[in-house]
Amino acid sequence: MKLFQKDPSFYKKVIILALPIALQSLIAVGVNMLDTIMVGSIGSLYTENSEWISEQSLTAVSQANTFIGIYHIFCMGLGMGASVLVSRYWGMKQKGDEDGSATHALKQTICLMLRLTLLLATIFAVATYIMPDVIMSMYAKKGTSGEELRAVNEVLRRGEDYLRYSVVTYFFLGTSLTVTIVLRSVGQALFPLFVSIGALVVNLVANYTFIFGHFGAPRMEVKGAALGTLIARIFEAVLIVGYLLVVDKRVRFRIKDMFMKTGSLLKEYIRISIPVLISDGILALGNNSVMMVIGRLGSEFTSANAITAVTQQMSTVGIQGVCQAGAIVTGQTLGQGDRKKTMKQGWMFFGLGLALGLLAAAIILMIKKPVINGYDVGQSTKALANRLMIAISFIMIFQATNSIMTKGVLRGGGDTKMLMLMDNVFLWAIALPLGIIAGFVLKLDPFWIYICLKSDQIVKAFWCYFRLKSEKWIKRISTGTEIMKAAE
Repeated sequence: MKLFQKDPSFYKKVIILALPIALQSLIAVGVNMLDTIMVGSIGSLYTENSEWISEQSLTAVSQANTFIGIYHIFCMGLGMGASVLVSRYWGMKQKGDEDGSATHALKQTICLMLRLTLLLATIFAVATYIMPDVIMSMYAKKGTSGEELRAVNEVLRRGEDYLRYSVVTYFFLGTSLTVTIVLRSVGQALFPLFVSIGALVVNLVANYTFIFGHFGAPRMEVKGAALGTLIARIFEAVLIVGYLLVVDKRVRFRIKDMFMKTGSLLKEYIRISIPVLISDGILALGNNSVMMVIGRLGSEFTSANAITAVTQQMSTVGIQGVCQAGAIVTGQTLGQGDRKKTMKQGWMFFGLGLALGLLAAAIILMIKKPVINGYDVGQSTKALANRLMIAISFIMIFQATNSIMTKGVLRGGGDTKMLMLMDNVFLWAIALPLGIIAGFVLKLDPFWIYICLKSDQIVKAFWCYFRLKSEKWIKRISTGTEIMKAAE
């Protein structure tokens, strides 16, 4: 067991895969940061109560995006679940695919993924269209005084406006996200990166136009932020999905393949991919519950958390890149039949997790002051954000390590059922109960409340070490050919 080894080819492959993914994640965070900074500046449009209006707008968009974030995590689960199979089948195909079984299974996997993505988008779109008020009320703290009640009502009103303009966004966000993950799994990470750069520019121009009412457009404020995001998502989806269906020469998935028979692979897809969807979905609900807890701690806590969330995302872009690289490299190596090499790579990924976690913690501490000062919010909110930044920097050391293992190596090995179980046990049995006790019973300092809410990240890091060491996470994956032959 060596966490750091002299293996230039391994690190080169990880960098080639992780760097475009990390840059694309950074751009995605940039889009979110643009939204929060621009929305947080809405108060500048008013001559009175500018800070109050900015905070309510920021809180509204943050809470609305928490619900949209549930869908985002579900789609990540669909994409990463499919990626486990795609990476393995791509490794088989590179080794030799005389009967075409790996190629056929690869296309079946993408077909099943896209069908589920469109179904999921429809469910979220209908829910958002029918009950935006119910969705927003999940995160709101009930006001006890006239001023608090006014603030809550303003947050609800602005949040509902944002959600109404986001209904169609689900379809474009879901398809572009899942297809991007598939393209990365077969070594095509650069094109999605270039598309994301274009989407960032589109989002910036659209936000500037519609939030503040420039170039003859109406001043839409929070609604304009939602519209700007929708325009950017349409741009992104048209190019990404169009590339897969028309240009791509590796997978060669075309529109007609959306109607292919998938019965022979369905059992294997459910066994490997669906646990990833369930795991990430329940985790999304758990994270949603964390936001509900935070929302009931007050608008200042919620605004401070919104500020820190963007910084946290920015500091983890490299980690996200290595996570997906870990799943891809592990899947491809196992697809080529090299178990010993897979274990060696697993320990090196663990070492990368520790190193990147320490680096992310240092970055958060270095940039926290200028980031917080960039928002037009009150001094008490800024002080609270500073405390949360310190807590996040500590948690990040453990989160980086377990993320690269659970979302990368162990998932790439096919250990999806165990991950589905343990991810959610740690969140629901440890983190959420501790967070509720710390916030509402003991009324601890925000630093300790946040540590408790994220305590699952610490426990999970230690569990990953023992799971990796056991080698039980390496699972066999079938192409479904046996079922086809039996049917014939």
